[in-house]
Amino acid sequence: MSKIMKHELWIENEDEQTFCLSGEHGASARKLLGPNAKIVWTCEASSNFEAMSKYYEYMEWGEYKTDYPEEDKKYILS
Repeated sequence: MSKIMKHELWIENEDEQTFCLSGEHGASARKLLGPNAKIVWTCEASSNFEAMSKYYEYMEWGEYKTDYPEEDKKYILS
């Protein structure tokens, strides 16, 4: 059974954004955000590939592609 993970998109300004896991798994990424960063979008996904595909769709960047599809299609979290 796949674990569903929530992801967050944070915007600091028009040039800076961070897409990361929510909760404790994304804490180190969020520590790098400036004080004015705002969460603008969230999604749930069962793999990095699914999360990035949804992110690309939201950003209207086209289809997400990866050099490591089999690895990107699974989560390895402790």
